[in-house]
Parts: sequence; C-alpha cells; structure tokens
Amino acid sequence: MWQVIGQDKILALLKRSLKERNIAHAYLFVGPHHIGKRTLALNLAQALNCDDLEPPCGQCRSCLRIAAGKHADVIFSGLDSKTEIGIDDMRELQRAANLPPYEGKSKVLIIDDAEYMSSEAANSLLKTLEEPPPSITWLLLASEERRLLPTIISRCQRLELKPVPLEQTRQILTQRYKADPDKAELLARISHGCFGWALSALANEEILKQRSLRIDKLSSLLTANLQQRFVYAQELATKFSQERRSIAEILETWLDWWHDLMLVKGNCRDGITNIDYEMTLREQAAMLTLSEIKDFLSNLRLVNEEIFKNVNSRLAFEWLMLNLPKKEVVNG
Repeated sequence: MWQVIGQDKILALLKRSLKERNIAHAYLFVGPHHIGKRTLALNLAQALNCDDLEPPCGQCRSCLRIAAGKHADVIFSGLDSKTEIGIDDMRELQRAANLPPYEGKSKVLIIDDAEYMSSEAANSLLKTLEEPPPSITWLLLASEERRLLPTIISRCQRLELKPVPLEQTRQILTQRYKADPDKAELLARISHGCFGWALSALANEEILKQRSLRIDKLSSLLTANLQQRFVYAQELATKFSQERRSIAEILETWLDWWHDLMLVKGNCRDGITNIDYEMTLREQAAMLTLSEIKDFLSNLRLVNEEIFKNVNSRLAFEWLMLNLPKKEVVNG
C-alpha cells in the first residue's frame, strides 16, 4: 500500500501510469524536507517491482526487501554527512544503471537531496538522462528545485508534493496515531504540513529537544555581546562545512521565530508557529520595533538564499550577527 500522506493527486497519476505501463524514465519529486519524497520514492520502487496485482502490496518479498533497504535493484544516493553529491557518487550510480535488473523487474536509482549535486555530477547525470538505459527509473528528490540545472528538470517528469493542511495534520495525528491534542497542535504548526517531520517528532522526543536548544540559543543572542555572537557565527560556519542540512534546519527555525515575532508585534498571535514559546515571543516582541523585526527577517531570508551559493559562510553568518538587533537585559 502507498504510505505517503496527503498527496492524493500524485498517487492517482502514478497509479494510472503503472496501470497503463507508462512510467517515465525519470521523475523529479519536489517539496520541503520531510514532506514525504523519500517515502513516495520507496513506494514507487516497490510498485515497479511488486508481485501483487495491486502494487505496492507491502507484503511480497520485493516490497519487504525494498522497505528494508536490501533490494539489489533499488539504489539510494544522497548527502548523508557530506556537503555535496560528487562525481564519484554519480559514476557509481551510472555503473549500476548500465547493468540489467538482478533480482527484480525494474532498477530504480534514487538521488536524495539532488540539488546538492556538484556541477560535475549534475552534468554527468544530464548525459545519462538524455539517453536512458531500458528498465531503469531515475528518481530525483529535491527540496530546493531552483538549485538544479534547468536542463535536468526538463528531462524529468516533475511532481510537486504539497504541504498537508494544518487541520488535516492535526486530525491524523490525534485519530490515527493517538497523539495528545495539545502535542498534535504543536507538531502540526511546527511541521508546516510536512507530515513526515510531525510523525518523526511524535515518535522521537529528541527532535523536539533539539528544536528547543536551537530556540534557546537564538533567543539568547538578542542580548549577547558581539564577541559571543561572532563565536556562534564561527560555530555555524564550521557546521556548514560539515553538514549543510543541519544549517538549513537552524535557519528554518530562525525564520519561523522571527516571523512569529512579527505576528505577535502585529497582534496576530493566532497564526504563530511556536505556540509553546508564546510568552518568550511576547517578551522579545516588546523589546523590538516592528521595523527591527522586518529588517532582520529580510536579512535572514537573504542569508538563507545566498548561503548555499558560492559565498564565504563565516562572513555571511558574521554579517547576520552584526545586523541582529542588540537589546539590554532587563532585570526584575
């Protein structure tokens, strides 16, 4: 059975394509992190190799081996702890693509975080997509589509996964997964419709703990001195050089926080994301002018856009710290 949630139109299209044996040689699944791209990719790989009349059944040998990551014809490549998907990664996939299926009906090659391909890897993939081998399906998963080569996008069937509405996320968490209503409300807001993240956070308390640590850090910076801010900028730059995805998550948390500050300042509290930090948001909003909040939010968005391009990450984060409003600690 298909496990991805809230993507009915995409599932209908894929089911029809499977029934008509009209599967594209390459798909591009676009959507935010944790929206369900990887789940959809695994489900499609299962459907292409399933032995049941209504694929994917989830129970046959092929479906079970794909779910366990043990199927010889379903191959994943992605960032893991790297900063980019390089030419060596691509050559390994291309060698696999030139071999016929070994234990299944179809070979499926999945590139997660495809926007992080190096230029050399992306151009090498482009040549393969222009002359695809038979019995091969490429699945590219990307959260930042604009970072992909337009020529790669044009050679794939593009499917965009949409965020699940707030009410639907909340309802599924409480009814299907028996989540506490207050926690379901919080997860529905923080996830921004990325149901995979909400489900992971429901199952693993460490995810919310890490989020709290990020929020506590960014909250403390408002009253931190310049030296403390620059030390943190160096920490971010070091982390960026080691694992870019973690920096993306930190920046997303910052954007949510400062957007919430703007909403609180404008007396629009019903729309805030971080509802468990409403008191802290009120306190900080009282310290800031609306102009200060808007200006720093614009700066955050600029850094979020530029940091993954060819810029000096340390200078970018130091510039951000210099532009962060400085407030004095107010004692009792």
